[in-house]
Amino acid sequence: MKTLVFGSLNIDHVYQVPHFLRPGETMDSSAYSRNAGGKGLNQAIALARAGQDTAFAGAIGQDGLFLRDALQEANVDTQHLQLLDTPTGHAIIQVETAGGNAILLFGGANRCITREMAQATLSHFVPGDCVLLQNEISCGRDILLLAKEKGLRVALNPSPASPDLKEWPLELVDWLILNEVEGQDLTGFADPQAMLDTLCSAYPKAAIVLTLGRDGAWYRDAHQQLHQPAVPVQAVDTTAAGDTFTGYFLQAVLTGQPPAFAMALAAHGAALAVTRPGAGTSIPTADETLAFMNQKA
Repeated sequence: MKTLVFGSLNIDHVYQVPHFLRPGETMDSSAYSRNAGGKGLNQAIALARAGQDTAFAGAIGQDGLFLRDALQEANVDTQHLQLLDTPTGHAIIQVETAGGNAILLFGGANRCITREMAQATLSHFVPGDCVLLQNEISCGRDILLLAKEKGLRVALNPSPASPDLKEWPLELVDWLILNEVEGQDLTGFADPQAMLDTLCSAYPKAAIVLTLGRDGAWYRDAHQQLHQPAVPVQAVDTTAAGDTFTGYFLQAVLTGQPPAFAMALAAHGAALAVTRPGAGTSIPTADETLAFMNQKA
């Protein structure tokens, strides 16, 4: 069983700032770094480091070859990664003193994915394999439909949220993994329980994972609901927290672990990630996460 992450790769330009830039303000940053990022890349690295057999599909330009290297170093299969004659997607990331972040995205090659590319890629996968999608590339709706036509399981992290997501056939999704901002955009409710009620009513065949930062995360499917508290740590950079959670949760459930264990493992992986700077570089290995989880027990 393989998991294909069909997603984004970004060159992350990261600036350390005392606070997020306000309209009309010019401000010095205390540090700058260029990192490998993108929700697709981060989630693929998280899956692979958690122990999942992981492949990646997406697109970069010549300026993004180091992103392919980052995936390969994490033992992600990159044979389905397209090299295009267009700039790689990038992100401008402000990281403020308390560890929070604000992100501006440019899609670049991420927005050049076509239905034909998706069909060619998915032809290499078989029923029972899993596809993990986000919402940072073009053609996401088509990829979801094509994957289900082939009998693949689909996990969706609908980030960033956009109005067109409501036109996606979300009733076909097996796992819907989202945060409170995306939950509010999809349901119109700010209360977590109202979000869960609405999502479960609309998509009764999906398992819903709702992450709430410091308030932990909720899991609900047709049979159970459970809450996973956040793991207290001193945050340095929260950029890849959600992506680490997604990767570790999905790896656990795909290998037959019960939801309670998957949620706990994901929470500890995400907590460990935020104690380190960077996005993909901050994601822990399975051994590190399990040791940290045992330490906190």
